[in-house]
Amino acid sequence: MILFISDLHLSPRSPGATALFLAFLAGRARQAEALYILGDLFEAWIGDDDIDEPYNKSIVAALRAASDSGLRISLLHGNRDFLLGPGFAAASGVRLLADPTVLSTAEWQFVLAHGDALCLDDTAYMAFRAQVRDPQWQAALLAKPLTERRAIAAHMREVSETSQRGKTNPYADLQPAATEDFLRAHGYATFIHGHTHQPAMHDHIVDGIHVERWVLADWHEERGECLAWDGATLRREAILSAD
Repeated sequence: MILFISDLHLSPRSPGATALFLAFLAGRARQAEALYILGDLFEAWIGDDDIDEPYNKSIVAALRAASDSGLRISLLHGNRDFLLGPGFAAASGVRLLADPTVLSTAEWQFVLAHGDALCLDDTAYMAFRAQVRDPQWQAALLAKPLTERRAIAAHMREVSETSQRGKTNPYADLQPAATEDFLRAHGYATFIHGHTHQPAMHDHIVDGIHVERWVLADWHEERGECLAWDGATLRREAILSAD
């Protein structure tokens, strides 16, 4: 069994989603052999030197406990936690992946991504993405004191929330032509991604070949979701509070 999740946006401001994730790691996830987190595990990550902050430390400890139990956990960066680095990986037992990553099983082949790199019609976001993924920009940010980085992260969150306010769907979808090119370039593998907060299964016909694209759900205070592969089928599973 392989599980896929994304867009949990964990922070002290989301105690419900945090509790769901901790229970998931201690329970359902350990019934699987592997867990893939496809970006935005955290609402913000300002650097691995913030690992000992109490909230971050609790999440890292839970990941380490699940990893030590035998669960293979892999993660690729989202647009919120792009600064997750080798210090986080070493402490949590999580393997960091490139975006995109091809996952080949005995039965099937998948291509995994956060999804934001294909939202080409959102030119403002793509400019932001190019900036924050630039190694020199990241190095300059990480050189700032933690207190300053916390203020920058809070400001970025405020700007994001303001821009989303009043929009029916604040998240741009993937550009169709770019998505077809992506599927073609990755051998028509089943595509799994997050980012758009628009969970669905899309059928694409590329060069006469049927390709499925599964969009993962974002997590909320009362409900999360994972996608499960059992070697034959993909299915969605709700992660609900025990209350």
